[in-house]
Amino acid sequence: MRSIAVLMAGALVAAAAACGGKPPDFSGSDASSMKVGLAYDIGGRGDQSFNDAAAAGLDDAKRSFGLRTVKELTATPGETDAQKAERLRVLAEAGYSPIIAVGYAYSEPMKKVAPDFPDIRFAIVDDTMARGPNISNLLFAEEQGSFLVGAAAALKSRTGHMGFVGGVESPLVKKFQYGFAQGVKYIRPGDTVAVKYLTQPPDLTGFDDPAKARMAAQGMYDAGADVVYQAAGGSGAGVFEAAKEHRAWAIGVDSDQAMTADPEVRGNILTSMVKKVDVAVYDYLANIMDGTVKAGPTVYDLRLGGVDYSTTGGHIRDIQPRLEELKQEIIVGKIKVRAA
Repeated sequence: MRSIAVLMAGALVAAAAACGGKPPDFSGSDASSMKVGLAYDIGGRGDQSFNDAAAAGLDDAKRSFGLRTVKELTATPGETDAQKAERLRVLAEAGYSPIIAVGYAYSEPMKKVAPDFPDIRFAIVDDTMARGPNISNLLFAEEQGSFLVGAAAALKSRTGHMGFVGGVESPLVKKFQYGFAQGVKYIRPGDTVAVKYLTQPPDLTGFDDPAKARMAAQGMYDAGADVVYQAAGGSGAGVFEAAKEHRAWAIGVDSDQAMTADPEVRGNILTSMVKKVDVAVYDYLANIMDGTVKAGPTVYDLRLGGVDYSTTGGHIRDIQPRLEELKQEIIVGKIKVRAA
């Protein structure tokens, strides 16, 4: 997986040229003196999902490169863009470089802060709007991975009814919804997918409200759904609880949640759409170290191994050959998964 950085070199160079300007030169960086800052979205390290995946990439880089100085800060529910900008600014003024922001909620704050620190390298996960000669955008083809778990849901469902619980109704989370629905319909066109979002922007608490997610999922299971996919960050724990209560399936997101969720609910997690934020963070830091980091977007898709599905628990062993066929058809372009 760590060789992904090599495969992406050409794409990164092209992205930097499109972005304009020349990024700072970080070649020859000394890991013992480099100061890495990581700004998490709400939930932070320990959310068993998106933020934890970023933390895993940082931990891998610390072990591999011997990073000694790392600062991790976490957003709080309901905070403003100004507070997020201040978090980035505090790190920059303290000399941290690179600074990695986890989540699109940092888009506007990064637009404001990065230009004030042209000699500091920034990266942002899941956002294309914050651009600059010192900003790298780490992106994913969430719709492709979600298509595969949607297909798994349809192949395993007995009722033909499935559900999707999204944390916040945003363009990013809709990629998960659209991909999932396409996967379901590709296998069984007559199946239905109920959709519920926990909050609307700018309210981001939908990513940290397990009780609300549990209620949403309970309504879907009560209405006949037997598989519910959640893309809700820390709120997803509530979906798993509802699945256990109804003796039904749930699908995890971002990391292999059958390995990280409460042991009481792991048996109800059919699979997870694995979004390898850890790979993106690790590769970004590796590129910082060897001086090949570039500005602009890099998309981690199925071809680059940036998204996938998990097999922990063995629940999809019987359908895995079919899922692998679908994966290859997406990679070669036979199946085109739309993101909107």
